[in-house]
Amino acid sequence: MMNRIVRAAVVGLLIPVAFAARVPSRAEESVQPQPRERFAKSEHRIRMRDGAHLFTIVYAPRDASPDKTYPILMLRTCYSIGPYGPDAYRGDLGPSRELESDGYIFVYQDVRGCYQSEGTFVNMTPHRPGKDEPNETDESSDTYDTIEWLVRNVPHHNGRVGQWGISYPGFYAAAGMIDAHPALKAVSPQAPIADWWYDDFHHHGAFFLPHAFNFLAWFGHVRPEPTTQGPPRFDHPTRDGYRFFLEMGSLANANPRYLNDRIPFWNAFAEHPNYDAFWQARNLLPHLRRVAPAVMIVGGWFDAEDLYGPLRIYREVERNNADVRNSIVMGPWSHGGWSHGKGDHLGNVDFESATSEFYREQIEYPFFHEHLKGDGRPELPEAFVFETGGNRWRRFDAWPPAAATQRALFFREGQSLQQAAPGSDEQGADTFVSDPNRPVPFTERIDPGMVIEYMTDDQRFAARRPDVAVYATEPLAEDLVLAGPVVAELEVATSQADSDWIVKLIDVFPGDAKNSSFTQPGRAMSDYQMLVRSDVMRGRFRDDPSRPTPFRPGEVAKVRVPLQDVLHRFRAGHRLMVQVQCTWFPLVDRNPQKWVDNIYRAADADFTPATQRIERSAAHPSRIEFSVLDGRTE
Repeated sequence: MMNRIVRAAVVGLLIPVAFAARVPSRAEESVQPQPRERFAKSEHRIRMRDGAHLFTIVYAPRDASPDKTYPILMLRTCYSIGPYGPDAYRGDLGPSRELESDGYIFVYQDVRGCYQSEGTFVNMTPHRPGKDEPNETDESSDTYDTIEWLVRNVPHHNGRVGQWGISYPGFYAAAGMIDAHPALKAVSPQAPIADWWYDDFHHHGAFFLPHAFNFLAWFGHVRPEPTTQGPPRFDHPTRDGYRFFLEMGSLANANPRYLNDRIPFWNAFAEHPNYDAFWQARNLLPHLRRVAPAVMIVGGWFDAEDLYGPLRIYREVERNNADVRNSIVMGPWSHGGWSHGKGDHLGNVDFESATSEFYREQIEYPFFHEHLKGDGRPELPEAFVFETGGNRWRRFDAWPPAAATQRALFFREGQSLQQAAPGSDEQGADTFVSDPNRPVPFTERIDPGMVIEYMTDDQRFAARRPDVAVYATEPLAEDLVLAGPVVAELEVATSQADSDWIVKLIDVFPGDAKNSSFTQPGRAMSDYQMLVRSDVMRGRFRDDPSRPTPFRPGEVAKVRVPLQDVLHRFRAGHRLMVQVQCTWFPLVDRNPQKWVDNIYRAADADFTPATQRIERSAAHPSRIEFSVLDGRTE
């Protein structure tokens, strides 16, 4: 999750978007006055239905007159709405400079228990659908009570409220649109957390170690009373994340060596290793009903933190709210990358256009403008999706596209991927030894964090390791466009009782691929193995995340690894590659492979090598499944 809200001619098919108001030009933006000159700031403590007061800052345009009104655009966050004090101003307002220039009342609020707000902070506040008690609260009710106060007390508003937020604030935006206040007309949850078993900290039960450790070592400190000060940052003794986390050893060592039992939510991981009631209560998806505002979900194809949330929230809103205008935008971005900069590349990969600027000007701006100022009918599609590999925006009436057809590629002999399944008498398997004491790194870079560029990184370093199985097609004769969910269906066996299974979908460039201006020194795009999508299944949760089940050593088991969605064009001459491995460090914590009831409390001596086998026979065909669109360029 982001600890602050940052700012955020397309090659190929570019369909213009019409909207009523004019977007400011970049020349106008460069001389745009600072918020202090254009907005009057006021601070308020808004009373919630249970008596807690939430600290709220209102920035109202200074040019307000009795006959001039503005919509309200609101952000609720756990990351501080400072600077605090009537004379201290933010450097910018709203989701973008485009919207800041267009005439809005901007509202910022510290959520319950954070910074200047009263109450107790609860991570991923469980939604309470009944609200049986008069003082029962959640993020939906706090949003409702806040809007009720705003429309009664803030002058010069037009009766329409919008809400947005990125990452954790994206969760607050998504929660706020349930049983929404009638004045809430447009909501944009961006990179929203949906369920912490799949977003951020867990992926199918596997623990995303550097992200969770680094975030909670800072954010997880208890704040017993309102404050304007943030918690202290954790100081890593080395910038080498691989070394730091490997030398930390078992997760059980984190408290005695570094955290000292001062981070309650870190301790919650050890207390709840399975998808029990504690985690299920932090799943917003079952509650996305009775949504009335227009919704625009935004996500990044290369969001290392919250890819699951946007895709699943869009689907649940779509499924449960037939009359709501619900749309999704997916671009080639890292976490929050649409809110600032150009968005023309990530790492070595060139997207050939300023995708973030296009989003802010041609998608986000008209969405809020039309629903909060216009007729509520922006000419935006149901799904506005960037096709990576083809480097163009595409519009669809639904996501996944209705025209997509199901395909599969099977793991075959000679490290190949083929459309044909193994023949009736075909036998075969690939084996390697996975050693959690010498795990496969997730990146070649040296950093203690979850580097955002890893999701487009060159994977040749991993393909050359003996503990990574590699399968690839021949060079493609024509373009292949994958659209929608990708799932690996593995048939595997292990010599131990537990194992993680990591699957990576990779675009292998041809040998004559040229470098771009973004190709890093010492790197070549010739034969580059671009990571397109990847994910992990903690094997003990292969059947049920609530009830871990050991493997029977040597016995074949089915492991299904959902990789989330893609829209990616594998160009003619490229190859589609799949890599399978059992460690991915330190991105994912090490599975001891020896069975232990609770991996968070494993001993250092429990980490044991295992012989892993991937079946590719007629009886046990391993494969990757996906849907495809017509690869011809319209």
